[in-house]
Amino acid sequence: MPTTVLVEGESDRVAVETLAGAAGLDLAGAAVHVVAMGGATSIVHHLLVGPDERVLGLCDEAEAPGILRALDRAGVGAGAGGLAERGFQVCRADLEDELIRALGPGAVLAVVEAQGELTSFRRLQHQPALRDRPLVHQLRRFLAGRSGHKITYARLLVEALPPGATPEPLARLLADL
Repeated sequence: MPTTVLVEGESDRVAVETLAGAAGLDLAGAAVHVVAMGGATSIVHHLLVGPDERVLGLCDEAEAPGILRALDRAGVGAGAGGLAERGFQVCRADLEDELIRALGPGAVLAVVEAQGELTSFRRLQHQPALRDRPLVHQLRRFLAGRSGHKITYARLLVEALPPGATPEPLARLLADL
């Protein structure tokens, strides 16, 4: 059965595809198409799938109520309960937060350093708006701060995950595939 996996953005798509590849899943061969919606509110445009197509997804916690309403309106998994019962997994804050917690800030800093961007991160840490913030918040800001950073680091952070350290929402999504 063809499967569409709806994710909020390109970094989410890259993370899911990278993780699937690392797990040995051939998404194309399994007729799985991962779609970056361009934001959670665009879900209504992506729920027009064929009757024999399965829809799964990944979203941020803040977007979960809107996703659930959109699924209800579209009749996707009607009566099945919450998002998890309908194949939609929820990241606590966002995907980057899940990856930072799974790896730990030290490992994320090692990935940043390997990319030659530790000096840039240290400069960001000293900005007045961030200097008193927790390291995890600073890392999330760094990952989202430059165009393309979230996409690049989604792949790098997933590749850095040790065996068994896959964040729960991603692990459940892969299990559903």
